[in-house]
Amino acid sequence: MAELARPLSRRSFLVAGGLTAGVLAVPGIAEAAAPRLRTAAPGDPFTLGVASGDPAPDGFVLWTRLALDPHAEDGLGGMPAKSVQVKWEVATDEKFKRIERRGTATARPEAAHSVHVELKGLRHGRDYWYRFRTGDHVSPVGRALTAPRTDSFGSALTMAFVSCAQYEHGYFTSYRRLAEDHPDLVLHLGDYQYEYKKGVYNSTGGNIRDHDGPETVTLANYRQRHAQYKSDIDLQAAHAAAPWLVVFDDHEVENNWAGYIPEEGSDTPTYEAFRARRAAAFQAYYENMPLRRSSIPHGPDIQIYRRVRWGKLANFHMLDTRQFRDDQGCGDGYKDCPEATDPKRSITGDAQEKWLLDGFRKSGARWDVIGQQVFFAQRDNTAGPVKKTSMDAWDGYAASRDRITKGWVDAGVRNPVVLTGDVHAHWASDLKANYDDPDSATVGSELVCSSISTTGDGADSDPASQPFIKINPHLKFYNNQRGYVLTKIGKEEMKADFKTVASVRTQGSPVSTKATFVIEDRVPGVKQTYLRPYAAPKMTAKSDQSVIDQTIRNETQP
Repeated sequence: MAELARPLSRRSFLVAGGLTAGVLAVPGIAEAAAPRLRTAAPGDPFTLGVASGDPAPDGFVLWTRLALDPHAEDGLGGMPAKSVQVKWEVATDEKFKRIERRGTATARPEAAHSVHVELKGLRHGRDYWYRFRTGDHVSPVGRALTAPRTDSFGSALTMAFVSCAQYEHGYFTSYRRLAEDHPDLVLHLGDYQYEYKKGVYNSTGGNIRDHDGPETVTLANYRQRHAQYKSDIDLQAAHAAAPWLVVFDDHEVENNWAGYIPEEGSDTPTYEAFRARRAAAFQAYYENMPLRRSSIPHGPDIQIYRRVRWGKLANFHMLDTRQFRDDQGCGDGYKDCPEATDPKRSITGDAQEKWLLDGFRKSGARWDVIGQQVFFAQRDNTAGPVKKTSMDAWDGYAASRDRITKGWVDAGVRNPVVLTGDVHAHWASDLKANYDDPDSATVGSELVCSSISTTGDGADSDPASQPFIKINPHLKFYNNQRGYVLTKIGKEEMKADFKTVASVRTQGSPVSTKATFVIEDRVPGVKQTYLRPYAAPKMTAKSDQSVIDQTIRNETQP
């Protein structure tokens, strides 16, 4: 079927960004470029792009979802109420002259015409290209990779991680720039989409585009919202560039939910209503993500924590810190809260905690990477004896954090690294045996990515002026611009570039590196090797307390 091939190179696909209508910037250059328009072909069902995920040494998951109208209010994408046969192909070259595998999948209306193809039997440690076809329409081309053999390190891994993409707050330029970095793997650590209706969650300067539909409560609502996000061409480019590992945080269901407990003032305040809402959210999440069959939801429950091995180089322990947690202590927020240190409280639940500790004990990887949602290190916002920390983060579950930290120390994990999203800013931190004793042992490292767009542009920051860093000496870096983190993981070190875009309010914004940190093999803790100079704007100096208050507002509103 080589005659079906489109003359799309990897670069030309990223320029095209798929077949949906939209405004594009020409990628691969540092300067902002003039946008150009591209219109979908009439009747094209591949308006949501393609994706791959959860790579193994012999395969990966391929995904697409058919939608003639991503904005359809019933969430079904304007598709007919009948099954559609979708052909797929996997090739060893991007022009599809060497087809490795092909087959047919069924896109069913009860699954919102989504397709998940779980491939096995491919060769380890290599690039593949894939596409779908139905009728006369051929999808965009995506790139996937298989992991190295379990007994091999393979080459150095280029891995990016992201979180928090509020569609209304800005364009998804960071996704586009990430795709241009040609990663081998992308981790999404939560808040892939937001639940609010138009105008409820406003960024500084006002929202630049609107959500479709009401607040997401029903299955139709969640399907429509996912389709609206997936129709963004920059997000499509990032999905097509490399396989993803995804986990959700709160906004994929509702802000600050915990277990079967909704947030205060919820549209679904009762147990029964929130249980139904969880079921709808998880069904739509699975339909729209490149997940394996093991993550097919069962009503209001879904198996999302899992372990992905990248040869001998890295284990990725992907966590779920929402579904099994105890409720946030003391009514949530930053509090001096006795519940935060209650040894019976957990953010992971007993079963997931045991699974994670067992994984540490059995690990022979050079790097054990914990991909999860909320801030791991302690962040006290008050100088002096009183400790006020975030009840929504691991600070609100200090005993849970202590057990997991002790678990990797006791297991002799060679290089534990925690990756985090949620807080809409870049951070880097040493992880300590005792956060209240600055001289205690450093036992790990934490890298935190900013948001893709949530809270709007933000501003460049001087880390030395951030009061949180003064109060918490294990915190080493802060920046309040939008972006992502790009890492290079090798045998001797993990290098992390904290990438920032100049603006999310206009399309085609350039990207630059604000800071670079290195974690050396067998040397826990982060070391800064580069910091972009800070050009201080002319403004009235702010007190430490006002900076702390603004930092908290940025990560907790609404």
